Amino acid sequence: MASAGESSVPEKDDEFYREHAKDFVELHHQITTSVDLLDSLESFLATFQGDLTAVSGQISDLQARSKEFDSRLHGRKKIERPLSQLISDLSIPPSLVTNILDTPVGEPWIALIEDFECRLQMVKSRSRVKAARDLTELVEGLRIAAATKIRAFFNAMLQPIRTNISTNMNVLQTSIFLKYASLYTFLQRQAKPVAQEIQRAYVGCAKLYYETGFRRYARSLGYIKIRTIDKQALIGDMTAEQGPPTAFVDVNRIPFAKLDGPNITLAYMADDKAHKAPVEALFRSALLVLLDNASAEYSFIVKFFREPVESSVSSSALKSPMFTPVGSTTSSRMGHSRLNDESESDGETPGGRRKSIRQSQSGTFLSLEQEKEHKALVDGIWKQIMGPAIQYLQTFITSALEPVPPVVPLLTMIRINEVVLSEAQKRECNPVETFLIGLRLTMWPMFQKEMAGHVDSLKKLVDGAGAGYLSRGMVLKDSWIQLIVHRYSALFTAFTALAGEEEESMLFSNLSRLRQEVIRLITTQAGKLKDPVQSATYLSTTYEIVLHNLSSGPHSTTHPKAQVEAAFWRQREEEARRRMTLTRR
Repeated sequence: MASAGESSVPEKDDEFYREHAKDFVELHHQITTSVDLLDSLESFLATFQGDLTAVSGQISDLQARSKEFDSRLHGRKKIERPLSQLISDLSIPPSLVTNILDTPVGEPWIALIEDFECRLQMVKSRSRVKAARDLTELVEGLRIAAATKIRAFFNAMLQPIRTNISTNMNVLQTSIFLKYASLYTFLQRQAKPVAQEIQRAYVGCAKLYYETGFRRYARSLGYIKIRTIDKQALIGDMTAEQGPPTAFVDVNRIPFAKLDGPNITLAYMADDKAHKAPVEALFRSALLVLLDNASAEYSFIVKFFREPVESSVSSSALKSPMFTPVGSTTSSRMGHSRLNDESESDGETPGGRRKSIRQSQSGTFLSLEQEKEHKALVDGIWKQIMGPAIQYLQTFITSALEPVPPVVPLLTMIRINEVVLSEAQKRECNPVETFLIGLRLTMWPMFQKEMAGHVDSLKKLVDGAGAGYLSRGMVLKDSWIQLIVHRYSALFTAFTALAGEEEESMLFSNLSRLRQEVIRLITTQAGKLKDPVQSATYLSTTYEIVLHNLSSGPHSTTHPKAQVEAAFWRQREEEARRRMTLTRR
């Protein structure tokens, strides 16, 4: 039984396998197919991995190229504006060429020349650029054409002065020359010989204009002067005095010491044979005409003939990277872009040095050295123009001071000279200041000499009266004393009206000397009276006359010197009254 059971098991297994043999075979085929598929998949995956590695490399390459493109695009965008500006600056518009070559100089040329000079400077500054070198011949031709036309324009504007001396110089200067001053500045920078030629032409015409005008004017003043001759009368001179006392000082002539006084004497007035004017009126007219013409001319020269500031291209171009040549250092680039900032701020140069900066009359900021050079240039041009004219005026003034006028007209002339000098200083006309200071140095010694003559004349009168007789045998009269008192009072009130702060002490020191002699004369005459009461009465009466005269006149009674003088004579009058009272008792 056991053996039979054991043999049945294999049979069952065989039967089982036989029944499922087909399944096992199919399973084997499936496994084989799966293994083949897995091998194929493995091969595909290996190929795919290789392809992914290649694609990854290509992506990395594309990313690098993309970054390069972005960088190049950023660089081109950054350079686009300066490059566009450079192309614009280096281009010469056809309209600009046409206007310079075919149109006459006029108001449109002001902006036209400014634009052209900017482009001209840009072409010169970019000489390393081929495009700029190609334009050099064109811009040079335009520069010569523009300079030629501008020269002809200014010469034509000067023609009226050459042909007609009645041309209004002030209108010509303000309406033509100053209006087109930028064109002359262009010549100064770009065609200096032409600018110098125009300067010489203007100097010649203006010199002719002022020389002719002042010669005629001085001659007319001379004709008027000889019609009025002031007789020199000393305060102590009694020889020519006949009849009632005459006016020793004409108060109506004192206003000639003021800048805003009477109207000036004009040249045509000399044609009227009956027209007369005192010497101080003619002197004042001459100085005022000189002041107005000389200061106006000086101001014009300062504005028109000033040394130009070096022209430069626009600040945007200076700050542009395209303006700096390739290979230049950072410091050189900053040297251009900071040029204007430094000159307008602290004046510090790139090397660390500092320069003092001042603003001239023309509005341009200049260093002290440049200002001195500019002033020397302006003064030189002014002297070339006005020198001959001032010589004619100087000749007239010399004739007006010979013979020396009476002391009050002379002081009036001194005062108007000081007033005009102060006005010339306000107008910053240095050459006129020098001329007027020279007149001051000429007239003050004359005044001192005249005052010494007045004092000496009284001394002689007093010394001669001490013995009771004058040197010519004439007895001193009371009427003469009153006349001298009137003369002294007139001198004092006139001096007070004409006194200035600077010369006040000198004027009143001379009057003090004169007053001492007047007092000596009065006391000497009073001493001749035997009766003390009559002597004191004479003194009191004479002092009252002095006080009365001092209270009237052209001066201000509130003037400190006038009050001091009145107090002095009032005290002496009170002393004389006390003597009268004591004597009567």
